[in-house]
Amino acid sequence: SSVIASGGTILLPPQSTQVEHEAELVTVIGKRGRNVTAESARDLILGYTIGNDITARDLQKADGQWTRAKGFDTFCPFGLWIDTDFDPADALITCRVNGQMRQLASTRDMVFSIGVLIAYISSVMTLEPGDLIFTGTPSGVSQLPPGDMVEVEIDGLGLLANPVQVAG
Repeated sequence: SSVIASGGTILLPPQSTQVEHEAELVTVIGKRGRNVTAESARDLILGYTIGNDITARDLQKADGQWTRAKGFDTFCPFGLWIDTDFDPADALITCRVNGQMRQLASTRDMVFSIGVLIAYISSVMTLEPGDLIFTGTPSGVSQLPPGDMVEVEIDGLGLLANPVQVAG
């Protein structure tokens, strides 16, 4: 229920007063894997897409963990498609809110490589085809009031755009 497509509406829950955007490259898993090395992680990847990891920041801080803060209905916009030929080495990630730039960075600046992320995650749980790995967000996250339009763009992967409204 958290997944929505481009054009779908992000609904602000009454439990939160600080919902924020997080523009992210998303890795889509294509093969089952457990205890994968960073060097062999590419073998598990189907492709890449765009994600917006919506977070109720006040609830994240209050709870001391992230399940509720990131799990609300509509809090996982992603898509438009899965690109199986995309090279994640140096792609520009941007986020605009109402046309104003909020986030701007390159995938080359990621703290952890995709291989390292897959190795770590697969050491804890088995990755299954269709699993999505949101790879982290650049600085510049900001609050999303009702009426905003948030756009996440990654060079070569398109533009993910979602309006924001109060849940009714």
